[in-house]
Amino acid sequence: MIVVGITGASGVIYGIRLLKALNELNIENSLIISDAAKTVINHEVKESIEEIISLADNYYEFDDLTASINSGSFKFDGLAIVPCSMKTLSSIANGYASNTITRVADVSLKERRKTVIVPRETPLRSIHLENMLNLSKEGAVILPAMPGFYSDSDTIDDQINFIVGKILDSLNIENNIYKRWE
Repeated sequence: MIVVGITGASGVIYGIRLLKALNELNIENSLIISDAAKTVINHEVKESIEEIISLADNYYEFDDLTASINSGSFKFDGLAIVPCSMKTLSSIANGYASNTITRVADVSLKERRKTVIVPRETPLRSIHLENMLNLSKEGAVILPAMPGFYSDSDTIDDQINFIVGKILDSLNIENNIYKRWE
């Protein structure tokens, strides 16, 4: 099972597309959407929050620290926080598990599970880079939403699929969602 956290950074389409890809691959998933992400969703995509939640096998409220997913005994294979705001990234890097997304990230890292962070910010401050480095040292994969242009990507959908494919690769999930280098 893969946990998907969608936070309040621009680029919520990456998280939505990841959920759709997991469904197409018949991989169980759980979803957490931050309060700020709900605002971004209303501005960036046509899907409603309810439609996005319906893509998940399991949904957990953002502020429910008693949810089973927050326990180290809850089994999941990996976590992708996509997009990941700098606030969320900072909280995770500094052990501040104050909501369901940051707590499940804390669990994922301490249990040495695959953890993929897709930061969405540009330009980056030194503290952003330091927080990413700290998470990388703990085993997280830092996967900025930087599209590749070597695969004859003609559309925005191609660019989104490239990032989603790279997330799936980082979670060790076989996929052919994007054209690979030949």
